[in-house]
Amino acid sequence: MQDLRLIAAEPRINALPVWQGPPRIAPLPGGLSNESYEVRDRGGAYVVRFGRDFPFHHVFREREVMVARAAHAAGFGPEVIYAEPGIMVSRFIVGRALDEVDVRGNIERIGHLVRGFHEAMPPHVSGPGFMFWPFHVIRDYARMLWGAANPLVARLPALLEVAEALERAQAPLPIIFGHNDFLPGNLIDDGRKLWIIDYEYAGFSTGMFDLAGLASNSSFSAADSERLLAAYFGQAPTEAIRRSHAAMMCASLLREALWGLVSEIHMAAPGIDYAGYARENFARLDTALLHYRAGYGDL
Repeated sequence: MQDLRLIAAEPRINALPVWQGPPRIAPLPGGLSNESYEVRDRGGAYVVRFGRDFPFHHVFREREVMVARAAHAAGFGPEVIYAEPGIMVSRFIVGRALDEVDVRGNIERIGHLVRGFHEAMPPHVSGPGFMFWPFHVIRDYARMLWGAANPLVARLPALLEVAEALERAQAPLPIIFGHNDFLPGNLIDDGRKLWIIDYEYAGFSTGMFDLAGLASNSSFSAADSERLLAAYFGQAPTEAIRRSHAAMMCASLLREALWGLVSEIHMAAPGIDYAGYARENFARLDTALLHYRAGYGDL
């Protein structure tokens, strides 16, 4: 079967003014909201990433390109060699995207990487500041979802009350520059170092959201979370930090579930079941809330 997206993308990729000789193009797997292609020419290998602005997800590509360039300057991301509205071309990293098992097997290494990213990025970013506060995102998603046909929307009133309690449980932490989308596949191991990719949600935030996202997206146990927090903070976490992290893990899953519901309304991509993605994350949220209540009482 012909890949219709590849057929549509090839003329745009061929027309980019960066290739040394005819480019060879192949689709890259993954991505719930973007299309990416591996492109090779005489000069090397690249990733061409297509993406439009998604105001409903607070995603703006001009800002993503700026952060990607800043991440390269800070030593965390691949070089961006070209960008125009809707397209970004970066160096291709020869390596392996991590999965959940890989993340759980590299907890200290990733904890130190995330702490370094949070501390090193601010001097490299430019332009208007962008604040990613997960509880604002949850509330904004809820506003968009009122009246939507999906039966999961009926849970919103109760979940917003839960989100308020999870927000109150947050320990005060310094503002850092966060990635805010630490799915396992956004970390790539080239055999020598770990690279961070995909910066569409990056912005000033609390470090706890990245720590919780890593844990919730990689099915961490309580012991795994303890190791991550110790690596990040350089010492055993306090009880307030443990509770804050457990609460933010729930918030991370709630935000991811609502992301799926909002995407179902606004987006369409072949083979992507946004409603199914939402249901999966609601199930993980329910489990995380049971663990939170077992440790810290009712919300």
